[in-house]
Amino acid sequence: MPGASRGALLASGGFLEQASGVICHACQSEILLGAGESLGFREACDRCRADLHVCLNCAHHDPSAYNECHEPNAERLLDRDRANRCDYFRPASQPRPGGSGREQAMADLENLFKKG
Repeated sequence: MPGASRGALLASGGFLEQASGVICHACQSEILLGAGESLGFREACDRCRADLHVCLNCAHHDPSAYNECHEPNAERLLDRDRANRCDYFRPASQPRPGGSGREQAMADLENLFKKG
């Protein structure tokens, strides 16, 4: 579905809420969501081709929570930046700062052991 706008109608606390968009975890570009459309399991960002149906783009994702997810019934997933088939996925309306933090951790280690 490249080039087309994507959409989803979300159920939140018993109220229906229309999502305005999802921010790609990889390139931070906004993917517009319209009423009546859904974000499929295999959807990819039009700009960078990164998977969109991933934990890092989910409203339930929280690195500080148990299993990095606020949904207690969700299966444990190790690759948070790869497409998954989680039934609890809900597109986050705000970007997630820093993704998994792996790049920052590697940079910190490199600086720690830098000679000179």
